[in-house]
Amino acid sequence: MALLQFQLQHTGTPSKARAGHIITDHGEILTPVFMPVGTAGSVKAITQQQLLHDVKAQIILGNTYHLYLRPGLEVLEKAGGLHRFNDWNKPILTDSGGYQVFSLSRTRKIKEEGVTFQSHIDGSRHLFTPENVMDIQRTIGGDIVMAFDECPPGGSDRKYAQKSMELTHRWLGRCFTRFSETEPKYGYTQNLFPIVQGGTFKDLRKASCEYISSKNTTGNAIGGLSVGEPEPVMYEICDWCCDHLPEDKPRYLMGVGTPWNILECIGMGVDMFDCVMPTRNGRNAMLFTTGGVVNIDNKKWEFDYSPVDAGFPCEVSNYYSKAYLRHLMKAKELLGYTIASIHNLAFYCWLMNEARIHIIAGDYAGWKNEMTARLQTRL
Repeated sequence: MALLQFQLQHTGTPSKARAGHIITDHGEILTPVFMPVGTAGSVKAITQQQLLHDVKAQIILGNTYHLYLRPGLEVLEKAGGLHRFNDWNKPILTDSGGYQVFSLSRTRKIKEEGVTFQSHIDGSRHLFTPENVMDIQRTIGGDIVMAFDECPPGGSDRKYAQKSMELTHRWLGRCFTRFSETEPKYGYTQNLFPIVQGGTFKDLRKASCEYISSKNTTGNAIGGLSVGEPEPVMYEICDWCCDHLPEDKPRYLMGVGTPWNILECIGMGVDMFDCVMPTRNGRNAMLFTTGGVVNIDNKKWEFDYSPVDAGFPCEVSNYYSKAYLRHLMKAKELLGYTIASIHNLAFYCWLMNEARIHIIAGDYAGWKNEMTARLQTRL
């Protein structure tokens, strides 16, 4: 067993884009990296074999809130953790459930002790504390586990943002204490990442970056963005946080976003991303392609027998036609959701690899600008 290792291999000029190499006990990850979201132990509509061979995912996410409620910790522990339960032998990151609790604003109550919330499944009441969230993530078995934080809404005023940040910092101290008192359950190392908060206020974000950096963890996360604030503000705060986080540790921007959002934030020095957008939007007929954004529901695709996207090397995207995928979507055939989800995720992962190639080649900034304009085109 060994702690996560990160090697910074190349930094772009004039951008701050980075190419790196992460090593975990479940394998290696080349950065920048996009992590498909497997909320309940499954990336929706996609098998693990498809994630490996079609999407070419290097790491996936599991969600603490959802896995805790269903299938539950007893099932996961008896299976030997999430890796064995869902037969995914590459790295897994588990989020702390903080964002899901934040989104349950009508049925949760935040206190110093933790957060009381109602299950969306049966209405039962539960308490998440920094301590038991560490225990839950030990049982789920992620290679990277996230500290329990409070995620304030995007429009929060300074008073709320500061109060939330200070609570997150106090909770982080309790997370570290509990994490250091416990051991991994399944014979491999787990790594705790803290989360920067502070709303849209630069002085709070700087203070939070300095506080979590003092913990000297194997990686750090930026939370509380893409939660309702304007896009330019998201970029400004992300850039600011990257300037105040350690260069020798991977930086994970949580829950962002569109392909062009991600390319912009790579240019600021972010290494790791996740978002439900590729699968959620795919199931709703939005495809991200090398030529731009496609609404496959539109009638213009009814007789278009060209591939979904011949612009990158994904077998699924080159095998099926736009007309056929449109038909599946209109008929609400499950295969349509699978094809669209595989395509979007494979596109995101391909885009990360292309970004890496251009970072190493030294021409990331120009390539990013050209690619961003193309990706935002509505076809």
